[in-house]
Amino acid sequence: MADLFAAAGEERRRARAPLAERMRPRTLAEVVGQEGALGHGTPLRRMLEEDRLASLILWGPPGSGKTTLARLCASRTGARFVAFSAVTSGIAEIKAVIAAAREDLGMTGNRMVLFVDEIHRFNRAQQDAFLPHVEDGTIVLLGATTENPSFEVNSALLSRCLVVVLGRIPEDDLRAIVRRALADRERGLGALAVRLEPEAESALVRAANGDARVALAVLESAASAAAPGPDGARAVARAGVEAVLQRPAGLYDKSGEEHYNVISALHKSVRGSDPDAALYWLARMLEGGEDPLYVARRVVRMASEDVGLADPRGLVVAVAAYQAVHFLGMPEGDAALAEAVVYLATAPKSNRVCSALGAARRDAREEEALPVPLHIRNAETPLMRKLGYGAGYVYEHDEADHLSGQEFLPENLRGRRYYEPSPHGEEARIRERLEKWAEIRARKRVPDPGGPPASP
Repeated sequence: MADLFAAAGEERRRARAPLAERMRPRTLAEVVGQEGALGHGTPLRRMLEEDRLASLILWGPPGSGKTTLARLCASRTGARFVAFSAVTSGIAEIKAVIAAAREDLGMTGNRMVLFVDEIHRFNRAQQDAFLPHVEDGTIVLLGATTENPSFEVNSALLSRCLVVVLGRIPEDDLRAIVRRALADRERGLGALAVRLEPEAESALVRAANGDARVALAVLESAASAAAPGPDGARAVARAGVEAVLQRPAGLYDKSGEEHYNVISALHKSVRGSDPDAALYWLARMLEGGEDPLYVARRVVRMASEDVGLADPRGLVVAVAAYQAVHFLGMPEGDAALAEAVVYLATAPKSNRVCSALGAARRDAREEEALPVPLHIRNAETPLMRKLGYGAGYVYEHDEADHLSGQEFLPENLRGRRYYEPSPHGEEARIRERLEKWAEIRARKRVPDPGGPPASP
C-alpha cells in the first residue's frame, strides 16, 4: 500500500513539474542539438553502446542537457543513480554517499553512478575526496559544470575523467524541442491545444540563446497566460512571448571563462583592425555587466601591445578613455571606451616595442649579468671617481648631432638589437632616424674606456 501511495505521489509530482523537467529526453534518440558530443562514432556514444561507462565531466552552458545526459548514461548501465548538487552538499554528504556506494558494490557488485551538479563549486579538498573512489572503481563520477574544467577541476581528478563538451543548442534544434513540447499530450502542452505563431516562435528561440530550459520555460508561461479562443485553442503571438520574456542575459559571465573569451575576442578584433567586431565585443561586455574600468585597463594594454609606436597617440587616447570612465562613470563613460576601441582598431599596428622588451628580458634572465660599464656610472664620491666611475664618458649634448658613438650595453651584449621598428605609421620615421644614427655612431665609435673597476 505504501508503494502505491508513493507511486501516486511521484505521478502527481511529475504532472506538476515545470515543462522543461517533464520534457527531458527519455532515450538517447530524443536528445537533439549535441551531435558533436553524442553523435555516432563519438567516444561517449561508443562507451554507451558497449556498456562501459567511465567517469565523465560534462562541460557546457546552462540548458545544454548536462543533467539529462547524465541520467541517460546511468539508465543505459542499469546502475543506481545518485545525484546531488555542489551548492548544497559538503564533505559529510560525500562520505555518506561513498559509504552507500561501497555497500552497494559489496552486495550487488554494481558501481554507483554519482552525478555531481556544478562540480566546480566544490573546493579542491572536496574534489579530492572523490579521487580514490574513482580510481578504485567504487563510483562512476559524472560531474557537470558550466566552467572550464581545466581551471575548475583538480588536475588529478580531471585526468581520470573523459571531458564531454556540450555546446549551445542550435536554433533549428531548439525549434524542434519547442514543437515537440507543443505536440506531446502526455508530458507537454498538447492537451492545451497551444498554437504558437511563427513570429512568436522565432522570438522565443532567439531569446533562449541556445538554452532549452529557457525556451521551454518561456513557452510554458506564454501558453498559460494565453486565453483559450472559441475553439478552445490558445494562440500565442509574439506579443505574448515578449510579455513573459525576461531580458536575456546573453552568453557572458563576468566571473567565468566567458569573461576571458570575450575580452580575448575584443583584443584580437582590435589587433585585427576590425572596428565593427571590436565594438560588438565591447558591447557584449558592457551589456553583461562587466566592470568598465577593467575594460578600460585592457584597452590601455592593447594600445601598448598592438599599436605601440606605430601611432603613439593610441596610448594617449586609451589612458584618456580610462580617466574619462573613472570620473564620468557609466553610462556616460561608454562613449569614451568606444572611441578608444575604434581609434586603436583603425590605427596602424606594431608590436615591436613589446617584442623588444621580451627579447631584452630574456637576455636579462639568461645572459651573464655583467656590471654596468664604468663610463656610464655616476661618480658621486671621491672613492667612486678613484675607481674609474664615469671616466671617459662623453656628454651627448656637446657632440654634433647629439651623438657620441660610445657604448651603453655590457660587453657581452655589444651589438645586440632589441627594437626593430616596423615600416608602419610613425615607426617608419623612427626606423629612418635610427638608421641615420647608426651610420653616425659607426663613424664616431668611441673605444671602450675601461673594464671592471680597480680595487680600492
